Amino acid sequence: MFTNPKENLKELELESGMSLVDFGSGSGNYALLSAPLVKGGRVYAVDIQRGLLEKIKKEAGTRGFSNVEIVWADLEKPESTGLRENSIDAAILANVLFLIEKKEILVDEIKRVLRKGGKLLFLDWADSFGGLGPQAEHVILEKEAKKLFEEKGFLLVKNLANPGDHHYGFILKLNG
Repeated sequence: MFTNPKENLKELELESGMSLVDFGSGSGNYALLSAPLVKGGRVYAVDIQRGLLEKIKKEAGTRGFSNVEIVWADLEKPESTGLRENSIDAAILANVLFLIEKKEILVDEIKRVLRKGGKLLFLDWADSFGGLGPQAEHVILEKEAKKLFEEKGFLLVKNLANPGDHHYGFILKLNG
């Protein structure tokens, strides 16, 4: 199993009516899987690649998901999502942190938009694997990722038991 978004999403305990943002949504796996779980709520797919966002929008329409919105943003610029402060119940950051140079700006944006007590599903590469994922020097160690979030006021809720081969993951809660 490379990664299993469906299983990883269960750890967020999503419910109807919730709002969720998928930071660095890429091809939209997590955003599209989340849409039916938060029926009556909103899913924001955030990415810098407009082409991928358009594909997500089209696929959401094909699947009949009217609750998926696309948001173009440069996650290395403060408040780039334009989402309201304290407006989101849950967030996802999957396989993105290693790509970001200004990591603190991204974590600040996640913190800004999450409600107090809001949860974050975090996943990233544990190693460099056969040309997939990051180069070895770009891998963010699990302890470094936890420290980055904890210093910004997030509390570790639990480690994911099996986030996928060559990955680690955990659930964090915004303290408050």
